[in-house]
This record gives sequence, C-alpha cells and structure tokens, in this order.
Amino acid sequence: MDTIAVVLKQPQHVELSRLALTAPTAEDVVVDVAWSGVSTGTERLLWSGRMPSFPGMGYPLVPGYESVGEVVEAGSATDLQPGQMVFVPGAKCFGEVRGLFGASASRLVVPAKRVVPLDQQLGERGILIALAATAYHAIAARNAAPPDCIVGHGVLGRLLARISIALGNPPPVVWEKNPIRSGGASGYDVIDPETDQRRDYKSIYDVSGDPKLLDSLICRIAPTGEIVLAGFYSEPLSFAFPPAFMREARIRIAAEWQPADIGATKALIDSGKLSLDGLITHHQEAASAPDAYRIAFEDPACLKMVLNWRLS
Repeated sequence: MDTIAVVLKQPQHVELSRLALTAPTAEDVVVDVAWSGVSTGTERLLWSGRMPSFPGMGYPLVPGYESVGEVVEAGSATDLQPGQMVFVPGAKCFGEVRGLFGASASRLVVPAKRVVPLDQQLGERGILIALAATAYHAIAARNAAPPDCIVGHGVLGRLLARISIALGNPPPVVWEKNPIRSGGASGYDVIDPETDQRRDYKSIYDVSGDPKLLDSLICRIAPTGEIVLAGFYSEPLSFAFPPAFMREARIRIAAEWQPADIGATKALIDSGKLSLDGLITHHQEAASAPDAYRIAFEDPACLKMVLNWRLS
C-alpha cells in the first residue's frame, strides 16, 4: 500500500512524493484523505527552516495535522466502520520519512484511537477541529480567565473570540494591525492596537507568534493580570522585569489540545453555539501543493488554505 504525500525535502522545498505506507495492524484504520489544511504556525516554521528543536524534527518530513477523510479499512480491534468521516491529527506511517506531523497525504494508516469521528455535514470545515480545540484548551484551563483582549485576527484569534463568546463570556477586543485581516468579526470588535488606550486588561491572549511583544503586552494588563501565550514562538522570549513586578503579572503558556478539548469543541459545534464558517479562504488541488504552501505563508489574505485530495 502506498500514498501520495506532501514532503518537505528541506526548508522552502515542497514536493509531492509517492511513499510506501506502514502495513496496518488490527488497531489501525486506513483513511483516504479528502482535505488537509496548511498551518500558518508550525508548518510555516517547518517550511522556513525556523522551527526550533522539537521531537521528531528533521528533513525530509511529511507535515500536517489537519486532515479529514473517510475510513476505507478498519482493523478488527477498532470500533470504526468503513465509510465513516474522521479527523486525523497526524500519522507516522511513512517508513524512513518523518511524520511531523504527518497528515498531509492522500492515504494514511493511523491508530483508530487517534482519529475523531465527524458528522458528514461538517465537510472540509472539519480540518479546523484541531485549531478550535487548541483555542478551547487555552480558555478552559483551570483557573483561566477568558480573554479580554486577543492579539491577532488570524484563524486561531477568530476561534478564540468565537469560543469565548460561545462559552458565555463578554466579547473580547481583538487587535490586528493588518487591515486585510481586520474584517470578518462576528460579535466582537477588531481594532488597531495603536488606537487602544486601555491599560487594564485582566487577560490578554497572544496568538501572533511575535516573541518581541511581551513588554508591550505587560504594560496593557491590570495588576495581577495575565498574558497567555497561545501562539508558537521560534525565538526565545524575554521581558523587562520592573513593569511585570509592579503589576504582579502572570504569564501562562497554552499547550496543544487534549482529547477532552475535542469533545467539548464538538459539543459547541453540534449545539450551534460555535460556527466554523468563513474561516477557510483558499483552496488548491493537492497536486498544486508547492504553490499552495507559498500562498498560505506569503499572502496575508489567506486565513486558511485547504488542499483537496479528491481532485488529485
């Protein structure tokens, strides 16, 4: 059994390659992928060569952690059936080619316990489950305050705002400097931070990935306020101590989603409280993956790029 996969041969060098797949076991499912998303966070760092040391890091590798497809084979030890639509957050089934995170391929072999069954009606929007669960995880952490302010109006920033509102919290303010990305808000305001005079935010969630923002964010929080680092940062972060000391500031790092976050996120979607509409802006055939990756990382109008494997 083999697959056609996106392979990062080296930084800024993307190819489609035919790879042999690991033989499935009784605990695995074989998934024919319909759609996969391109991450402008971790995958951009992999593509640019700026990804910090990370388990499984190295080239060549198959990227991607946002794939949706159909189960075509289900092992005898699984409770899945052929024909089910599932979300695949990654796979390691490509032999000597690294899977980091390994979901951008036409066919995948993956442990059944890793995949998430989805409603067929969700379609390509299902690729957003991982980002939505990541946003939920940041907000739902123990003793976490919901965001008063969100830095960045990309997909993750929009999902943070939507999920916070869906959980019954007051609408946050979202900062965005790029006018191309300032539209598309639903139930909250998007402003240029230069026009914002507030210095009393209880909680600021940063999803910009900019390691140089900490000092300016600390100056915007109220005493005992919190900065939540919900992006992914390729450089060391630092801050001036006196302003943080004066405010008794807290800094929290939000990690990736956990299985419980997926369940909670799906419940919000199923109830109609959380919409994933309007977040996917660009589509490409998987055969055009090299162009798709360039557009995803270089075009600020591209919020989310989806590769369609059914057309390739």
